[in-house]
Amino acid sequence: MSHASSSESNFNNNEARTAPTVPNPEVIVKPQPRHFTAEYKQRILQEAEACPRGERGALLRREGLYSSHITNWRRQRAKGEAQGLTPQKRGRKSDPQAVEIAQLKRENENLKMQLQRAETIIDFQKKLSRLLGLTADESNGTR
Repeated sequence: MSHASSSESNFNNNEARTAPTVPNPEVIVKPQPRHFTAEYKQRILQEAEACPRGERGALLRREGLYSSHITNWRRQRAKGEAQGLTPQKRGRKSDPQAVEIAQLKRENENLKMQLQRAETIIDFQKKLSRLLGLTADESNGTR
């Protein structure tokens, strides 16, 4: 009887060990790109240039960077010290004239709406004065 109970406990232990684990169904759709500040880029470039020839790999591994980061950052630095290391905005560059034209169009639409409201109010006042039988002289306050 003791043999049967021990085999049952072994069976239960093995069953617990072989139970399949459910993987996490949450999948990251798109990894987010990393952004580095100009100060960080400058510091890493200085460290990389100060490193002996065989030590740059250790620096890159420690910081989690690729050699292409260093190459791109050097190229950016060559364009302009601080300006080259700051992140550039992607996409089309905005045209200053197009921005001004869009702003003027919005302003024009707002003014058209205000004019329409004013004309509606004036028309209503004219109709009201006709209904009340007021003449133009009476409506001005001179009787």
